[in-house]
Amino acid sequence: MAGRNGGAPGCRPDPEPWTPPGGVRSRCTVTAGMASREEAEVQVSELELLSSMFPRREEFLVTDPLALAELQLAAASEAAEMPSSKVQFTLNVKPEGPGAEFSMVCALPFKYPTVPPEITVRSPLLSRSQQIQLNSDLKTYLMQNCSGEPCMLSAREWVKDHASAYVDRELSSSSVTTSNASQSEDVIFTRLWIYSHHIYNKQKRKNIIEWAKELSLSGFSMPGKPGVVCVEGLQSNCDEFWSRVRRLTWKRILIRHREDVSLEGGGHAEIQKQRKFSTLEEKCFDAHGPRGNHMDLGQLYQFLEQKGCADIFQMYFGVEGH
Repeated sequence: MAGRNGGAPGCRPDPEPWTPPGGVRSRCTVTAGMASREEAEVQVSELELLSSMFPRREEFLVTDPLALAELQLAAASEAAEMPSSKVQFTLNVKPEGPGAEFSMVCALPFKYPTVPPEITVRSPLLSRSQQIQLNSDLKTYLMQNCSGEPCMLSAREWVKDHASAYVDRELSSSSVTTSNASQSEDVIFTRLWIYSHHIYNKQKRKNIIEWAKELSLSGFSMPGKPGVVCVEGLQSNCDEFWSRVRRLTWKRILIRHREDVSLEGGGHAEIQKQRKFSTLEEKCFDAHGPRGNHMDLGQLYQFLEQKGCADIFQMYFGVEGH
């Protein structure tokens, strides 16, 4: 890594650790919170079961392959580093007979199955109040029945058996008020750290800025090679942003790290307190190289350090910044 004078650090976003001149190799050591190798083994086993039972992408899709690869390494070797981000995937459920298809957007916390999985059920046929009530009831079911044991199949069966009933349910005003209050208590603030092999295309760069503004997200976008994007805001808006971005054509793009914070009350002031960035803007750090598309990673590190995010540099590039 470059010294504090801001010179080019010479880091490359490849899987090999960087060796400073005359120095010792430095690797990223992530203490992400997974309690043991045993939990990694349980998660891998359950994901393999889901993949074998639902082999089609329309049924089961891991949305962060890098997180899965890290989890598999952690399960296979005690010497491996613990994963830096939670495995995220989608299970699509179609109840018997005619009706809506429901998407279960899932993430396995580092301590799962000691703690329940994170699941949000969505369907275009559900109104907002119906979706809130459905997810509130599913969360109650998970808390009561799925602590300590793998339960994704049980959760899927619950959705398959119960979700359709919410589509036509007329919720009483008291029920809606109660579920809205519950939803207010469980507002999630999310920060996504996205890695791309490169970001050159002007339209993609424009989309990133405009979509973030539309979804009230803050953060930054660093074009060039590699490309780095950070967005932060309400969980649903971050997920929508990622859904749009990943549909574009990329050589490689993935969520390198995800932060989720539960906000009690979830008011505007609480959300603003969590933000590390005021708006989303494109940041260029002394572009150089034959095509002028390589950024000064030393300046990137200093920028992240100013924002209180210096540890993220390790997760992206496998070296500690200075």
